[in-house]
Amino acid sequence: MKLLPVLFLLISINSFAQSYNEQLAKHRDSYKQDFVKEANSPLKEADLKNLHFYDADSTYKVVADVEILKNEKIFKMPTYDGTSKEFFRFAKIKFILNSKETVMTLYKNVALAGNPAFKNLLFLPFTDETNNKETYGGGRYIDLSSTDILNNRVEIDFNKAYNPYCAYSDGYRCPVPPEENDLLLEIEAGEKLYTGEKKHRK
Repeated sequence: MKLLPVLFLLISINSFAQSYNEQLAKHRDSYKQDFVKEANSPLKEADLKNLHFYDADSTYKVVADVEILKNEKIFKMPTYDGTSKEFFRFAKIKFILNSKETVMTLYKNVALAGNPAFKNLLFLPFTDETNNKETYGGGRYIDLSSTDILNNRVEIDFNKAYNPYCAYSDGYRCPVPPEENDLLLEIEAGEKLYTGEKKHRK
């Protein structure tokens, strides 16, 4: 009789893993199709075969403590085309990943904050030890919403980390991840290096 609770636990863990894998697969399918739908996209349907991702790994889905920052000044975040975009620091997040306490900063884009459709959008750009090896050298991004923050906590899923458009083509204004979000560990989750030929935008 004592085996039953253990058996149910194993079944529930397996079901969770399967459902998470399915959710992430749907997320990635939608992500790919957005390239085809988006008029400003650097990729076409034929390019999608050159997109690659790490296998789903729920250990890279963490819950972070959030400290909302007050009275932050607007600053210019450099972009890879030599220009910049205006952001402000929205919050500090702290979590444990691979047994290491990690602190990162969430940002808010000033221009998008004034657009009702994007007023809650938060930006989490980062670099890590996989860059220039298995992932794009310019770092990767994660999108969040301020509505995701509940009781000063937020879920960060590095499996949803994606490449900026600059990974596929020149001619885009992709923000350079600030040094404070340079992680001294390998984030083996999310999008990998694009293996197609880099495009040149007219």
